[in-house]
Amino acid sequence: MQKFRFIIVALLGFSLSLSVRVAWGLSPEGLSSVSLNAQGVTELLTQGKSRYEAGQFSDAVQFWEQAAIALGEQGNVLGQAQALSFLSLAYQSLGDYQKATEAIASAQGAIARVSQGDRGDRETIRAQILNAQGRLQFFLGNAEAALTTWQEATAAYRQAQDPTGEILSQINQARAMQGLGLYRRATTLLKQVEQRLENQSDRSIQAAGLLNLGEVLRASGAFQQSESLLRDALALQNPREATEQTGAILLSLGNTLRALNNSEEAIRYYQNAAKTASQFPQIQLQAQLNQFSLLIETGNWEKARQLIAEISEPLSLLSPSRPGIYAQVNLAQNLICLEQQKANCLGQEEENPIPGQFQMAGTIPLLEKAVIAAREIRDQRAESYALGNLGRIYEEMGEVKTAREYSETALNIAQTIQASDIAYQWQWQLGRLRIQSGDQPGAIAAYSEAVNSLQSLRSDLVAIDRQVQFSFRDRVEPLYRQLVSLLLDRAKQVEPQPAQEYLKQARDTIESLQLAELDNYFKDACLDVQPEQIDEVDPQAATLYPMILPDRLAVILSISGQPLIQYETLQPAAEIENTLEQFQQFLNPAFSNRQRLQLSQELYNWLILPAESALAENGVETLVFVLDGFLRNLPMSALHDGDRYIIERYNVALTPGLQLLAPRPLTGEKIQVLSAGITDARQGFSALPGVQLELEQIGDWVPNAKVLLDREFTEANLANAIAAVDFPVIHLATHGQFSSDSEQTFILTWDEKIRVTEFEELLRTRESGLANPIELLVLSACQTATGDRQAGLGLAGVAVRSGARSTLATLWAVNDQSTAMLVTEFYRNLVGVATEDGITQSGQLPMSKAQALRQSQLALLQDPKYEHPFYWAPFVLVGNWL
Repeated sequence: MQKFRFIIVALLGFSLSLSVRVAWGLSPEGLSSVSLNAQGVTELLTQGKSRYEAGQFSDAVQFWEQAAIALGEQGNVLGQAQALSFLSLAYQSLGDYQKATEAIASAQGAIARVSQGDRGDRETIRAQILNAQGRLQFFLGNAEAALTTWQEATAAYRQAQDPTGEILSQINQARAMQGLGLYRRATTLLKQVEQRLENQSDRSIQAAGLLNLGEVLRASGAFQQSESLLRDALALQNPREATEQTGAILLSLGNTLRALNNSEEAIRYYQNAAKTASQFPQIQLQAQLNQFSLLIETGNWEKARQLIAEISEPLSLLSPSRPGIYAQVNLAQNLICLEQQKANCLGQEEENPIPGQFQMAGTIPLLEKAVIAAREIRDQRAESYALGNLGRIYEEMGEVKTAREYSETALNIAQTIQASDIAYQWQWQLGRLRIQSGDQPGAIAAYSEAVNSLQSLRSDLVAIDRQVQFSFRDRVEPLYRQLVSLLLDRAKQVEPQPAQEYLKQARDTIESLQLAELDNYFKDACLDVQPEQIDEVDPQAATLYPMILPDRLAVILSISGQPLIQYETLQPAAEIENTLEQFQQFLNPAFSNRQRLQLSQELYNWLILPAESALAENGVETLVFVLDGFLRNLPMSALHDGDRYIIERYNVALTPGLQLLAPRPLTGEKIQVLSAGITDARQGFSALPGVQLELEQIGDWVPNAKVLLDREFTEANLANAIAAVDFPVIHLATHGQFSSDSEQTFILTWDEKIRVTEFEELLRTRESGLANPIELLVLSACQTATGDRQAGLGLAGVAVRSGARSTLATLWAVNDQSTAMLVTEFYRNLVGVATEDGITQSGQLPMSKAQALRQSQLALLQDPKYEHPFYWAPFVLVGNWL
């Protein structure tokens, strides 16, 4: 029989390569006239492949369904199994996961009936079925099952002596590992794949493998590695031949360079891709559209206008297909952005578009044509996408009634096919339209449904169709902020009891945004969440939820046993953020104390002053902040009330949200510390001579501490030490950086940098043998990345993904002598008190981690040499403060 090969490309797309002659011109309507001999079946399979690759999935279903029936009637069980695996892929692309699952089950039943005689063919097709099954499992959010299935596929390809299939299924394994947070395993596997590709004699296969590998790495945020591999793939292409693969590599390189913010070079690669792929309209069009949107994004309005005519030609050449429909929608969206001269005109930032402000001539017919095409090929997902965008344009025009009709139709279709990744957009859209109609409760309901849709997508975001993937900051974050704003406004308008329900929902929405930001940061959804109430965690603590909204800084205050309180400062977000940035600058001793105190008091007035009486009345001892945006980069302990710092009145702690908190105090039964540090200048970072004293003094308070200093502090040694002993405390005194980019968040060892994704897996090595989690992780000498407005997200990411219940870290690198002094005081307070006074009956230490940190900071504050907040304020406790 003819052999087919199924290759899945990093779950972002895949191709089917056939070794049979392709017979063109067959239509689904002509199926009954086909003579179902071997040649007729081959034509059915070939036409199904052709339709699939063209994005005509419904047609592909018809061809492959007929082929599977015919092969079954002929008794060709092996061929039938293969056709059924292809059929599952088409159903997956249509979002019909029930039928996709049934097709896989039928394929597996068929392959089980095949005799073991023709081992090679059987194993190849079994591997194809397993690959399709793994893809389905991954799309359904079960990355663990997908990994197991793709491992079986790799073994089957190996048995069939198919090295190409084996390599590409290993790339799939790596993607599943990334989805499970197993970054070190994924990196190791990808390195093995890269080495195998280097030894691949077929340059075309080698280039295809590198292209797939580069796309996986880009999807996981490893942009520089992606660029390197894609350049290697390009070097393997014949520069004198304009092939489809060359165009795909150039396009992918452009996307990676765009992710690296190298706009000029990205545009050059898009131009080269469009020129090289002139005979391949789909790649040419995608390259031109990406160039068009990037020109708009960078404000090159005139060049963008010049490109419109070039885009029209390849767009007209595409037959009705999902890629063609998405291209039309993409073009329509960007035409509006070009007309408005706004880089993110459809980024959902404005709740109330000005009616009649924009002229939409040309874009509506484009989208209406896309709707017709979607209906012609019976692609409901594409139809919903086109209809919803039509609703968005009518929203911009101020035609609320028409916009609602299109949006509701689009939403009904999306919900029918369970496409939550686009349904949330139309729910959000309907919410904005209800605001314009004056229906605030209806708007809140629609916004809430949109957030719920996103919550249901947590584990699926990595598998969303790449052509409708969204930018988190443009297309997700504003939804949460707008909902919080609506809820807070509504709470001010109703009676106290319903007001509390609105405030609780607003608080929960803030918590959900914190979680969504971390999911987006790590590009997966592996964080375990468990809702916690503040009075169940600590009855003497209050939690503050400040959120920067477009027109104000809003705060929700939660005190044990008390109703939630809201207060706000009415100022534009830009002015609020400007004040926050100034405060950060004036924390440097080189600047004026007067101005620093003035800014510090202003922030105090915003965040704490309205809550003073409630905090005093309820005997609050600890302030726990769930910080938003740039606030994460600032030390709350340095806020000043005009008389004293809040650290002189309260313990202070941070948490990314109570949902991520493991509320349990540190016990004193056995305090063992694994400490490691670097004193010498390494890898371009300055020396830290005070680290040796810091580690020695820790040893004075914690006997038998394990120490890894300088050359001994390697990743391997650290991993071995963590795996060998159940250390409740790990203390790392070394350079490190917290960044909004997970690839730029790292801890420095003697010989390399451990990135946050690798660091997490390293710290969790104890899970294989030792049961107890890390109670406290201390990172001294680390800092937030300079000039990074979202750098605090990296610190939050380290805190929750390390597996440690609590993390003590620094917002900026400080004097290592003052650091040694504060750290010594911290351990003396935490452990030394227990040594002198004994452990409480419950086994807990008499002083909590937050109390121990506060007393350590006060010790520096009272020392004239270190009284400036620069020395003591950067130390922050994240997570469990007990």
